[in-house]
Amino acid sequence: MARRATAYGRGGPFVYLVALLVVAVTLGPVLYGALGGFRSNAQLARDPAGLPDPWVFSNYTNVLSNPSFWQYTLNSTAIALITTVVAVLAGVMAAYPLARYQFKLREPLFLVFVLGLLFPAAVAIIPLFILVTQDLGLGDTWWGVALPQAAFALPVTVVILRPFLAALPKELEEAAMLDGATRVGVFWRIAVPLSMPALVTVGVLAFVTSWNAYLLPLLLLRGDTRTLPLGVADFSTQYSADTAGVLAFTTIAMIPALILFLAMQGRIVSGLQGAVKG
Repeated sequence: MARRATAYGRGGPFVYLVALLVVAVTLGPVLYGALGGFRSNAQLARDPAGLPDPWVFSNYTNVLSNPSFWQYTLNSTAIALITTVVAVLAGVMAAYPLARYQFKLREPLFLVFVLGLLFPAAVAIIPLFILVTQDLGLGDTWWGVALPQAAFALPVTVVILRPFLAALPKELEEAAMLDGATRVGVFWRIAVPLSMPALVTVGVLAFVTSWNAYLLPLLLLRGDTRTLPLGVADFSTQYSADTAGVLAFTTIAMIPALILFLAMQGRIVSGLQGAVKG
């Protein structure tokens, strides 16, 4: 029994079985969609769970040659980048004083950000629509979607960054201030560079969340400013009979966020571990 447990590590065979089931449930739909894009509609109708035979590449080439797809991609990329930059910059500037300074009402103020995690965007969608379109005049623009998304990304950004910033050694700040650095200089030259793993973590989370957003862009964007999730919905409606083409369009739409997440997964884990230890 001891040798068998050692062979499976500390978890045992049951843990590995559960992990494999979770992986299968998670990756199964993705693989099905990706492979379905390489099949014809006749193949899907004849054998929905089969493999491509023969492989059909025209579904993907048709999507990549569609000008609307690249317009959707440009809009999603621009909105996600604006959301990420605003959320990370505002989040780190809010988390730093909450982590490093002692002042009255510090904990109640942090509690406001924590409670923001419980506030769904759907609850505020009508006031947001009125505020963005009528009061700010940013309807049907990148900024009109990016700014509210950055605001909803702030709570998780502050909650992750605060313990990471609090764990930074105070001796570094004291030494920098003895050398003539101001508090602002300490923030930009010491705190921000040392917090890069946590900044990457919240940045990737904000980017992926914005990339996959549907409800807010649906209400605020029209025509050429629509994003990829809206493009997938439009394509699925317009070409509802072309199941293979819809699967190809959906698969390509997932690739950028998936590549970013896989490329940064090591930094994401490092940033979350630092936040937990802090």
